[in-house]
Amino acid sequence: MKNESKSGTKNGNAIDIEGLFEAAREEGALSAEAMQALHITDLGAQIQAGFGVQVDDVASSEVVLVTVMPDDSGSIKFAGNAQAVRDGHNLVVSALADSKQRDSLLAHNRYLNGAVLYPYCPIAQAEKMTSKNYDPQLGTPLYDQAVVLLGTVIAKAQEFALSGVPARTVTLFITDGADAGSTWAKAKDVCALVRDMRRAEAHIVAAIGIDDGNTNYRAVFRDMGIEDRWILTPRSDAAEIRKAFALFSQSAVRASQGGASFSRAAAGGFGG
Repeated sequence: MKNESKSGTKNGNAIDIEGLFEAAREEGALSAEAMQALHITDLGAQIQAGFGVQVDDVASSEVVLVTVMPDDSGSIKFAGNAQAVRDGHNLVVSALADSKQRDSLLAHNRYLNGAVLYPYCPIAQAEKMTSKNYDPQLGTPLYDQAVVLLGTVIAKAQEFALSGVPARTVTLFITDGADAGSTWAKAKDVCALVRDMRRAEAHIVAAIGIDDGNTNYRAVFRDMGIEDRWILTPRSDAAEIRKAFALFSQSAVRASQGGASFSRAAAGGFGG
């Protein structure tokens, strides 16, 4: 894993995460419910770990933040799907790095149990997932870490906006099980954040639920505020999992092509 100690710093000082949330609230981008979700526990250090590149170091006049949370629970390994998840992530990174919009794309990967593979960085610098940096064997604190991830997305987008750089975001959750292990967040907390993000019309939140034989992923993700058109439920099969990631990469490329293209991509979901 990369050293997280310098992530989310500017001129050696910690980013004012709380100030970014407050600015978003004052602009009407965050509701009271969303602010409450972000303050159930102190998320500052966890969010800082994903902040990565400084706004001043990004030359593009607008950015798209592509953020992924691969499941690193033991069931992924037990089902034999670890390599398929690695391949799927790497396919997304390669597709975005090869796109015409690559100079405006920043990526961030935080595993479901909180480890940061890479904080926000130019897509060309995004680290590929390998057997050395991804060995799924932990739990599934889906709601806790979804709040952390979405808080990071919101704060980073707000940081760019306050610097006069429009930011759109595309976020993907990947899991092969329902929440098991969250200690402070519930589905309604995630939903409050997703609902505000959808209302802002500058965010796409998507999810892939890898079939475990008993989880109703559409119900799980709906409870988190994610729209049906942004939910995929592939079988526990390497080819099906890679296909789901390929659909996400196509959607992310479409969304990165500018204002109208983003709106069309958001409205079309995985099918459009």
